[in-house]
Amino acid sequence: MDDHADHFGESVAANYDTSSAAMFAPEAVEPAVDVLARLAGDRRALELGIGTGRIALPLAGRGIGVHGIDLSEAMVARLRAKPGAERIGVTMGDFATTRAPGRYGLVYLVFNTIMNLTSQDAQVDCFRNAAAHLEPGGFFVIEVGVPDLRRLPPGQNAVPFRTDPGSWAVDVYDVATQHMSSNYLEVAEGRGTYRSIPFRYVWPAELDLMARIASLRPHARWADWSGAPFTAESTSHVSVWRRPEE
Repeated sequence: MDDHADHFGESVAANYDTSSAAMFAPEAVEPAVDVLARLAGDRRALELGIGTGRIALPLAGRGIGVHGIDLSEAMVARLRAKPGAERIGVTMGDFATTRAPGRYGLVYLVFNTIMNLTSQDAQVDCFRNAAAHLEPGGFFVIEVGVPDLRRLPPGQNAVPFRTDPGSWAVDVYDVATQHMSSNYLEVAEGRGTYRSIPFRYVWPAELDLMARIASLRPHARWADWSGAPFTAESTSHVSVWRRPEE
């Protein structure tokens, strides 16, 4: 799989905010921004995969200096068209390796963005890149789902996650490689469209090992942005690692 491919081109960016409307609701955004603002304190923040600014804009509205890295010109164009975007700098490129100017007290990825890197090597590179951007004592935060493999009976590799009239979405897993894809089929006025976005799912313990490779230390892990305990039944997690003080 190509870790450097842009799967969020114009056709996705044009409808991204509406298709992910639930994630733009205040009850989804504000708890995340609360945590990130607290971790950033009076230091700057760097968002890897800044997209259309769902988190970056309200975080900047809290007085945090925010910069972003993103591969998709189409997504960033939507960000730049929004009020307040003039306060946010963006560096274009693959967030696994692209360097932004300066250093930061907080680096973060949200909404499963780490899985957009479709190889383990790229995910490890991302941790190293985050660590290279962090000031001593700074935090690296990832929000990502727990792989939903318990829903796969033997011999099955697909799990539907949306079955609305005229719109279907299915995750397809390869448990041998940890590659997966989210596949979307929509039918409107007798015409169908299909798109597929590749990912690589990753386990919490695997992320901890990547952090260790990058010389980052575990700080916290919650089931969500509210700080609920992470358990065997959690379907997602917010994990925080810290660069040691020098």
